[in-house]
Amino acid sequence: MSDDTPTAIQSIEWRGDHVRIIDQTYLPKRKVYSDIRDMGRMWEAIKKLRIRGAPAIGIAAGYGFYMGIKELPESSFQSFWVEVQRVEEYLQSARPTAVNLEWVINRIKTTMQAHKDKPISKIKEIALETARTIHDEDKRICKKIGENGVKLVKKNSNILTHCNTGSLATGQYGTALSVIFHAHKAGKKVSVWVTETRPLMQGARLTAWELKQAEIPMHLITDSAAGLLMQRGEVDMVIVGADRVAPNGDTANKIGTYPLAVVAKENDIPFYVAIPLSTIDNNIDHGDDIEIEEREGEEITSFNGSQIAPKKTEAYNPAYDITPNKYITGFVTEKGIIEPPFDKNFEKLFDE
Repeated sequence: MSDDTPTAIQSIEWRGDHVRIIDQTYLPKRKVYSDIRDMGRMWEAIKKLRIRGAPAIGIAAGYGFYMGIKELPESSFQSFWVEVQRVEEYLQSARPTAVNLEWVINRIKTTMQAHKDKPISKIKEIALETARTIHDEDKRICKKIGENGVKLVKKNSNILTHCNTGSLATGQYGTALSVIFHAHKAGKKVSVWVTETRPLMQGARLTAWELKQAEIPMHLITDSAAGLLMQRGEVDMVIVGADRVAPNGDTANKIGTYPLAVVAKENDIPFYVAIPLSTIDNNIDHGDDIEIEEREGEEITSFNGSQIAPKKTEAYNPAYDITPNKYITGFVTEKGIIEPPFDKNFEKLFDE
């Protein structure tokens, strides 16, 4: 196994006074590191998917938030806090669907508020400490997700996954891919169907790259081939990640997830969603409350810098879709496997 094992890949690192990311827009051709020293560049990196995946977006936003507040005036807490909220609004505009971005900033702000009587310089340090703590926690959580999910995977399973949910999308290990990595490590001899994930090809570019590094057998397929494979009995389970989950289990994930869940249900194939519990948004009721990010039409009309549709073709490019809870077999979390009824079982977890 190469040095780029699932446990070695670091999509984002704090380097003393700045952040270093793997710029995922260059993968798989080149592994390019990018140093980010200010909030504006972090906003751009999140918006342009240089760093992506809900947990990684949250981690990046935490560091970006610190970068945005570290030079703010320290005359009074009240005036400082007004500017803090402007920093928050700016960062949240980068990717509105991924709840982890909002969750991380809210957690940092809550911690800062708890220390508001301290000097503002100290409060800034606390913000950075909290961001680093969240980053470390995500690594442990993703490892636990993988360990918990192994029991769902039978020996010699053919697993289908969508988009990218590995170390590149998190602090380390991943969510859905963490389950696959740990199943492979446990000797379950899994093989993976990887959807290309149009239009930005996160499956083809990123998931395939991570699985190759881990030496896990895989086949890349077009998004539209998944139904045929399920119909033929060549898929034993589907496991994906998520960017936001409603308390009733309705799930926002990369566009194309919903039809996979429908076809899996039609063919009696278990469909699992692997998430940290921070991905559950308790401020909403169901999937209809989730804002769907719409991206530039050029991502569809062009590919790798080349025009593939007639000029001036109008395109509709939602980044996510909503999978209703009835199509989901269960959620793999750091606290175990959550089965229906999701609303009651999620509530029990948060009450613990």
